[in-house]
Amino acid sequence: MHARAVIRSGPLRFATAERFALPRPVPGEASEPKGRAEPEISTPPVGRICPQPPSRLDAVMGPPRDQRPQSEDCLHLTVTAPAAPAAGAAPPTGRPVLVWFHGGGFSSGAGLLDWYDGGALAAEQDVVVVSAGYRLGALGYLVLDGVSDGNLGLHDQLAALRWVRDHIARYGGDPGNVTLFGQSAGALSILLLLQLDAARGLFRRAVLQSAPLSIATRSLTEARETGRIFAAHLGTDPRTAPPEALLAAQARTAADQQRRTGSFLAPPFGPVRGTAQLPAGTGPFALGDRAPDVLYGWNADDMSAFPEGPSDTGGVAARTRRLYEAPLTALRAELERSGARVHGYRLDWRPPGSPYGATHCAEIPLLLGSAEAWRDAPLLGDLTWAEVNAVGKGLRAAWASFARTGDPGPLPAPLTPLPR
Repeated sequence: MHARAVIRSGPLRFATAERFALPRPVPGEASEPKGRAEPEISTPPVGRICPQPPSRLDAVMGPPRDQRPQSEDCLHLTVTAPAAPAAGAAPPTGRPVLVWFHGGGFSSGAGLLDWYDGGALAAEQDVVVVSAGYRLGALGYLVLDGVSDGNLGLHDQLAALRWVRDHIARYGGDPGNVTLFGQSAGALSILLLLQLDAARGLFRRAVLQSAPLSIATRSLTEARETGRIFAAHLGTDPRTAPPEALLAAQARTAADQQRRTGSFLAPPFGPVRGTAQLPAGTGPFALGDRAPDVLYGWNADDMSAFPEGPSDTGGVAARTRRLYEAPLTALRAELERSGARVHGYRLDWRPPGSPYGATHCAEIPLLLGSAEAWRDAPLLGDLTWAEVNAVGKGLRAAWASFARTGDPGPLPAPLTPLPR
């Protein structure tokens, strides 16, 4: 395909939320009276991201080059779509839509960051790319009696998908052909959305990139105990404490958890099972009356990004097999028992000069972002952006093929297809 000119729209506000409250649709959502003129899209003056600490992966990815202000008014997204045709031509419609949910251990990251610019993917593959934020850390996942029931980040993601359903046709996208793709915590979120009745009809396909299944959810009992520890560290009402105090208490809670569990991988806050929204069991994986199409995989050296904790012994290869390959292989069997059509990959891309090899997040610059966004990223080693982009074209084509048809086609190197 020939590259097209694209427009990246945003930030666009898809919902609003008070602290520890469910998100509310912005004016112009489907709840408005029928017959009203098409509403304006809500556009905040500045793109803000959820209050958060520095990423645990700054040493691997480098810190984000586009520093954004932090605010609890953070339920924003971007839409990247091929530019409108020349004047007088009918606007194209019905493009596949890919919605990105970022990683960051449920504690850092934002859909607005330039790392996640979908320009190359939209231009080369004639698709619409949406990148959405959600609440993080205690703001998104605290469970504390009288304060929060948890899983607000998941509710935010559902709100973003409802916005896509109601508005994406204005950007040439097909609301009936939506594929979710996400990495790490974003992939875990998508896996949970596959199991939620509230998500039925909002998407058709799912791409799960390096999903660390061992930290996908925690029990309600564990979440309540973490909430009590957090409240003790905070020492004041979480509903009125300044964001800086919440982050400080969150950091102390994370340190306590590391000492208690010996793991540097699991964050203190994340999705909670045993709630009304997310039952204690798993599955079934279904999208209304049909099983999903799923593309999943991991990177050969995923665990090189994380320090080895006292309870997480072994080299990078052994830890990657234990924490990614084995659980994800079992997940594939579970998905297929539910009727899903599943395709698997392993990324074996080891950029020359990178000390991390095929590490966690290595596939992201092959799919999203720009030369400026990824400039000096340690995980890219000595490669020029032209070299990164050349490898990325194959991955972008495979992801877009999957979004169109549910089949990525023959996977290009450096992807290794996984046997059925």
